[in-house]
Amino acid sequence: MTILALNCGSSSVKYKFYKSGLHQVLASGEVERIGIDCPDHRTALKLIIERLTQGGKTVLKDLSEIRAVGHRVVHGGEKFKSSVMINDEVLQAIRAVQDLAPLHNPPNIAGIEAAKELLPNIPHIAVFDTAFHQTMPENAFLYAVPYEWYGMYGVRRYGFHGTSHLYVSRRAALFLGKKPAETNLITMHIGNGASIAAIKNGLSIDTSMGLTPLEGAVMGTRCGDIDPAIILFMIEKEGFYAEEIDSILNKKSGLLGITGKYMDRRDIEKAAEAGDKRSQLAIEIEAYRLRKYIGSYSAALGRVDAVVFTAGAGELNWQLREKTLEGLGNIGIKLDKDRNQKAVSREKENLISTDDSPVKILVIPTDEEIVFIEDVLAILEGRYETHVHHTYSFEDPKYKKKTA
Repeated sequence: MTILALNCGSSSVKYKFYKSGLHQVLASGEVERIGIDCPDHRTALKLIIERLTQGGKTVLKDLSEIRAVGHRVVHGGEKFKSSVMINDEVLQAIRAVQDLAPLHNPPNIAGIEAAKELLPNIPHIAVFDTAFHQTMPENAFLYAVPYEWYGMYGVRRYGFHGTSHLYVSRRAALFLGKKPAETNLITMHIGNGASIAAIKNGLSIDTSMGLTPLEGAVMGTRCGDIDPAIILFMIEKEGFYAEEIDSILNKKSGLLGITGKYMDRRDIEKAAEAGDKRSQLAIEIEAYRLRKYIGSYSAALGRVDAVVFTAGAGELNWQLREKTLEGLGNIGIKLDKDRNQKAVSREKENLISTDDSPVKILVIPTDEEIVFIEDVLAILEGRYETHVHHTYSFEDPKYKKKTA
């Protein structure tokens, strides 16, 4: 079965086209600058269809070969605890929580509407970033603010990067020779956006991102955890409007805010090596905050089988991993520096802890799209309840990821 996976952002649409039985990517790409070079998501999707059906790299003879579309939806609120077939009721429920993710859900919705218009006679399925973390207990997901805010407005921790945390946690369990239900992990998705999850017996019990993706670790341009009173303080000092503060905290803070120049860790590493003090400070701050999350989640889990690094920086930035893991031998986390420096890959899974480390340290390249595809396929075949009860093909020791 051939399935199209779509990830619709505010200014881009990323796509991958899969042959599900072979777990193979037949085509992938991105349409950028929506609203500038490309007027809207409908036009972007038409361009994608043209790429798939026309020209020298044609992978489709006819649109009827597309059997289903999987859509990434960033925020599902509390209603969606698993991937679901999209109907009018589901689409309305996604609209109802779009104020919880105003930068993400509106373009997700625009992409769904455009795809349903252009590909009207096939199933469309939503895969939610938040669904994996819906197993968190109340004491982890509620904030110490007036309880009425939760009932009235849904103010609580939701968490994100769910498909990534799901994928690497299942792969880590396999790597360790354990069942997911027997495995305790700290999974660290570190890209431009970053989130950490505490996974107990295969289920998310806590995660660093909150009501929105702004909370948690230091990120490329997002501040992560701060004293909320800073916002009021700066409004008083500078007279900022809400939109200005929102833009500063989401787009001008994090590593960019500290360095004043860079959001890409590669640029920060080069500047730090050349003696730039603020770049050196940014590295120290990011690693320190990540280290604190490892410590707190170790306490929350009680027993940790492995710490898992994934996503762009988690997979490729050995310096950040080394800095993050400094001094954690006292809680059983011992890094093999030589293994760590050699583990720089978007394809290969690596063990980077010492042989005598009680807690294993793994680098596992993520594959969020395969979770999309398998959820879509399982729903179409009527064998899917939730991710909690679902066994994925990538949990099989014989599984091998294939690319175009």
